[in-house]
Amino acid sequence: MVTSKSHTSSAGAKPSLAVLMAISSVSPLAMQIYLPSLAGMMLVFSATAGEIQLSMSAFFIAVAVFQLFWGPLSDQFGRRPVIILGSVLFVIGTVFCLFAQSIEALIAARVIQAAGGCTGLVLGRAILRDLYSPKQAASMIGYVTMGMAVMPTVGPAIGGLLDHYYGWQGGFMLLLVFGVATLCASVFLLPETHMNRNPVGGRQIFKAYATLCREPLYWCYTLTAAFSALAYFAYLGGAPFIAADLLSLSAGEMGFYFMFVALGYIAGNFISGRYSERVGLFPMILSGTLIAIVCVAVIAGFTYFGALSAPSLFLPMFLLGLGNGVCLPSALSGAASVRPELTGAASGMTASFQVSMGALAGSVVAWLYANGILAGSPWGMILVMGVGIACSLIAALSIRYYTTRSNLVAAE
Repeated sequence: MVTSKSHTSSAGAKPSLAVLMAISSVSPLAMQIYLPSLAGMMLVFSATAGEIQLSMSAFFIAVAVFQLFWGPLSDQFGRRPVIILGSVLFVIGTVFCLFAQSIEALIAARVIQAAGGCTGLVLGRAILRDLYSPKQAASMIGYVTMGMAVMPTVGPAIGGLLDHYYGWQGGFMLLLVFGVATLCASVFLLPETHMNRNPVGGRQIFKAYATLCREPLYWCYTLTAAFSALAYFAYLGGAPFIAADLLSLSAGEMGFYFMFVALGYIAGNFISGRYSERVGLFPMILSGTLIAIVCVAVIAGFTYFGALSAPSLFLPMFLLGLGNGVCLPSALSGAASVRPELTGAASGMTASFQVSMGALAGSVVAWLYANGILAGSPWGMILVMGVGIACSLIAALSIRYYTTRSNLVAAE
């Protein structure tokens, strides 16, 4: 049963959208900006491709794990001090990256960087839920994530330019500047928004998650978001192999076509920000999921009829980005609203599921192609994407059932 709470900070101050976009963008930027430097880093550190890839995998794992702790800690100590602590860790981790002398040191530094950077990723949503009702929060999350989506779009391009002039450390120099600026913004411009604190410790953290795990409606929202992420990361895991091996695209051409899914996500976030409060959570979630299904169906159709090309593979991905942009803000707001007193914990666990599910999907698809299974065919990617979006639709439809049941219980 959904409980009520005030949606306005007791202090009366609200952080600006610019600050929330900045703290939420730290982690996505750190994930993407050093991608063009990976080949050069293999030479610098005398590392294998697998060892270099581990610096990315370790980052994803750290984001998934530490979000589980930052959320409950913010429920007790407030959002602001946890974000400041995370910003400090991010800056320290980035400095260690800059001065890393071995691949092992770089991987360890990336873990510290990820552990700190993900605080803004999860608590930016919690802050919005502190301040607004579920429908209003979905709109605001849409605007914030629209800004976040710009980072994966421009990050690799900026990283490539910096690598050209400054080597592999160029991207980390920009991350250090951005991290310090975000830390200053958190200290001087970020008010506290969470006033109703809950006691927390090791036992209380597990108790908070146990409480959420007993909420079917929470799982409906969370699994909708997680399976949507699975479909997107399945695309990220398979599209590079298909583009290079089947379509013979150059790196520059791939960079151009990869922009379409990000542009779709930005457009979806704008629509979500504009209409979520007016339309409501469930219609937005269902609409976004159905749009993503159209994307998978179109790509499968082109593949089945032997008409797959770069435009017919990548242009429909605009629809996947659009669907995720429409669906996810409302799904994330809904997950954080089921138990308002556990907003931080809910945001943390939902985000962790998203990252974990996405990393798993991307790894499975990449493994299928790297090991010659379904090599030369896009069906491996399409299959995993189809499974993800179908499961997302099932979870989305379950939202209506459990919401109705919760309202009936409340009326009795």
